[in-house]
Amino acid sequence: MTAPSDSLRDGLPESPVLSAPLNISFDYTRSLGPVLSQFLTALAQRRILGSRGADGRVYAPPAEYDPVTFAAPSELVEVGPAGTVQTWSWQPSPREGQPLGRPFAWALIRLDGADTALLHAVDAGTPAAMRTGLRVTPRWAAEPAGRITDIECFEPANDGSGISTAAATSEPVPLLADGTGALTTPITLRYLHSASAEESRYLRALADGKIIGQRCPACGKVYVPPRGSCPTCGVPTQTDVELPDVGTVTTFCVVNVPFQGQRLPVPYVAASVLLDGADIPFQHLILGCAPEDVRMGMRVRAVWQPRDRWGTTAENIHHFEPTGDPDAPYDSYSHHL
Repeated sequence: MTAPSDSLRDGLPESPVLSAPLNISFDYTRSLGPVLSQFLTALAQRRILGSRGADGRVYAPPAEYDPVTFAAPSELVEVGPAGTVQTWSWQPSPREGQPLGRPFAWALIRLDGADTALLHAVDAGTPAAMRTGLRVTPRWAAEPAGRITDIECFEPANDGSGISTAAATSEPVPLLADGTGALTTPITLRYLHSASAEESRYLRALADGKIIGQRCPACGKVYVPPRGSCPTCGVPTQTDVELPDVGTVTTFCVVNVPFQGQRLPVPYVAASVLLDGADIPFQHLILGCAPEDVRMGMRVRAVWQPRDRWGTTAENIHHFEPTGDPDAPYDSYSHHL
């Protein structure tokens, strides 16, 4: 692959687009502050707290700031634990991570003694058993841990009244000046990503050890990876262009800060590489030299994975490394920065 070449695809059948499942996960840690720290501490004790606002209303879960005065709540009060369903929606097919593994209802529940509603699950068995005004009580987790999941769900109460009982009469819980905590929540996003037709051709070409872009018929610019249309002219790009696997570093960043899931030891270099014959650079790793030796204009070549590891993935190119050739003149890439 030493020089770009064009090949028109007119009349050729299109292959199906590629798709693959993608999973993104990380742990999210947040500080709780004095109000939520007490709320979750109470849940571990099988108690539910709300906050009393300046207008006398009780907010459950407790509000970290008074919705009227925007000041910290003056007191926390115990509410519930029973409550009344205000509105609900049936969940016929529970998803992974939801409170119950069988059909249930999501409901807004106004706990006794509260003036606002709490969103939680209700294990009612069937949709016919759910109704607005249904009295419910919490089902507590066997091993509470100071989380909202200490309430496994709510379930229909046995009193059958459908009318809220008298407000809880517990003494207000004083706010603490310190003793706040933190909560770590695992976040997971699973979805199926489908590549465009142009991206699919690009990935299939990588599986054959080739790099392709697309040329705009109006301005002649070559975009890699191909985009299907020229962002400058707004016209379809229908001509595939095979590009060499050598190029020029236009800009770069030395990564010195480690992060979760990092595969390379720091420091290392992430750079914009402008392939010969292309009009837009793309991001990749620069290895094979000390980070302090990487510079703008450095000529680099792709280092491919062993052929038996090739697939329809950009990871077929493991990294770029210096070719040892003289640096490209600044004027040759300055308009691509």
